[in-house]
Amino acid sequence: MKQSMILLHGLFGGLSNWEGVIQHFGSRYDIHIPSLPIYDQHNQDNLEYLVRFLEQYIEQHKLEKPVLIGNSLGGHVAILFTHRHPDKVSRLVLTGSSGLHENNIMGNYPKRGNYEYIRERVAYTFYDPAIATDALVDEVLQITRNRIKCLRIVQTAKSAQRNYVASILPEIPTPTLLIWGEEDRVSPPDVAHEFQQLLPDVQLVMLSACGHAPMMERPEQFNRILEEFLGK
Repeated sequence: MKQSMILLHGLFGGLSNWEGVIQHFGSRYDIHIPSLPIYDQHNQDNLEYLVRFLEQYIEQHKLEKPVLIGNSLGGHVAILFTHRHPDKVSRLVLTGSSGLHENNIMGNYPKRGNYEYIRERVAYTFYDPAIATDALVDEVLQITRNRIKCLRIVQTAKSAQRNYVASILPEIPTPTLLIWGEEDRVSPPDVAHEFQQLLPDVQLVMLSACGHAPMMERPEQFNRILEEFLGK
């Protein structure tokens, strides 16, 4: 039976963010990429709602000790889940994770429908602005054109900023890998080093000329580092 791997996207992320990981590991792992229900209407704290969603997802799919890999907001969700259920996670991988400090790339309220603004903000995510393809910009643009989705994004970002994980990180025994871009302007390198100081069983790898989404911007390096970590 293949080991399960769960890939958790960020606030503006999507399933396509993980194409490189899927191509590299898909034949050997049972890969799951749940779409986080960021836009659902509910009465809970937004981040709490996402953690509960992950709990239900793992239970419904009967996944035993998956590898959890989270980018940005997805990393934050993975941290909270692993802290609550350390016995249900085999390895934890964080890349550009929120939870300690992050810069909100869209500001307090996104400029809805402003193409150039959205393009500039998406490009800000990467070291190489060429990674912000027309398709990627259009994907984010469509989200920001929806008033309800915009509101949910702002609410979720604020929920993540309120949920400071420094106090719980020392309580996570799970082997953890941090893959971080040296040019990450959303969750800067200092954040990665703080994660490294607070987690008990942790390895940090910094990637040069790389921004907030290493699995997209440096897929070959990302997969090689992840491969080594999972093989230990």
